[in-house]
Amino acid sequence: MVLSTIKWSIEDYHQIIKTGLLDDRPVELLAGEIVKMSPEGEPHAFFSSETGAYLTRVLGDRAFVRPAKPITLPNQSEPEPDLAIVQPLGREYLSHHPYPENIFWVIEYANTSLEKDSTVKYHIYAQAGIPEYWLVNLQTAELIVYRQPRGRDYGSKMTLKEGEISPLAFPDVTIPIQAIISA
Repeated sequence: MVLSTIKWSIEDYHQIIKTGLLDDRPVELLAGEIVKMSPEGEPHAFFSSETGAYLTRVLGDRAFVRPAKPITLPNQSEPEPDLAIVQPLGREYLSHHPYPENIFWVIEYANTSLEKDSTVKYHIYAQAGIPEYWLVNLQTAELIVYRQPRGRDYGSKMTLKEGEISPLAFPDVTIPIQAIISA
C-alpha cells in the first residue's frame, strides 16, 4: 500500500524519518514512493532469523548479514530486505546504509508480500545492479534465485526445492537449499 502519491528522493525520505512522522510505521521507500510493509507472520520471522544466523556462521568475517535493515539504491529506493549480505565495512555504515557496490546479495521471504517482492522489489533490485536476489516463496517452500541483472530484469532464474547452491560472491561456499527454505 502506497502512503503517498508524491515521488520522494532518498534525501527527502531521510528528512521525513528525522521528523518522527514515520515512527512506529513499517514503511520503506520503493522507486520514490513510501510503501507500507506487510506484517511479518511467524513463519516469515522464524525462517529469516534462522537463515540469518546460519549465513552468519557459514560466512564468518567474509560478509555481514544485515537482517531487515535499509539498503540505499540509486533508483530512489531504500528497501529493507529480510536479509542483505553485504561487505563487512564496520563503522562506515554509521554514515550510510549499504550501497549496491557493497551488497553481495539480498534475500526476501514472501508470503503475503509475494506479489510486491516478485515484481516491484525484483525490478528495483535488478535495476540497481544487485548481482543476486533470492526470493523464498513461503507458500510453495521454494527458493527462487535471480542472477545477472540486466536493466529492470534478471537474465537468470532458478527455482529450487532441494540440493545446494553457492552464492556468486562466494563460489567456495555451499549452502543446502533446506537451510534457506526450512531452516
